Parts: sequence; C-alpha cells; structure tokens
Amino acid sequence: MYNRENADAEYLVLLGKRIKSVRKEKGIKQVDLAYSCDIEKQSMNRLEAGKTNPSILLLRKIAEILGISVSELLNFNI
Repeated sequence: MYNRENADAEYLVLLGKRIKSVRKEKGIKQVDLAYSCDIEKQSMNRLEAGKTNPSILLLRKIAEILGISVSELLNFNI
C-alpha cells in the first residue's frame, strides 16, 4: 500500500542528497552555500539531511548559486 508520508520523506532525503552532491562537486562549502542563500548553516544542514521542505524560491536560489537549473537540481532517481 502506498504511504504518502514515507514517499514525501524519501523525496526530501533524495533532494538533500542531490543538493549536497552538486555542492561538493562544485567545491562549495555548506556554510558558504547557506550564507549565499541567506539562511543559517544549521538550516542548510537540515535541508541536506532531508529534514526540511524548502520553498521553491529557496530551491531557485540554491540552483542559481550552484550554476544549474531548478530542473537539474530536481533531477534524481526516485
């Protein structure tokens, strides 16, 4: 049976892993990405851990800083 809560939680974890992966690939420190996004490092840490649901505006800002499109940022296998 499909469990929406589990599916949503899994999606957030995958999104966080994708952000972390691209950030590391680009050689950007977590604290620097957080600062550039105007959020606290702890908030970025929670986002990369899949423990928070970012707004579309924050995703746009993250993608812009990472030099990719939002669709590229959301391009992960589920």
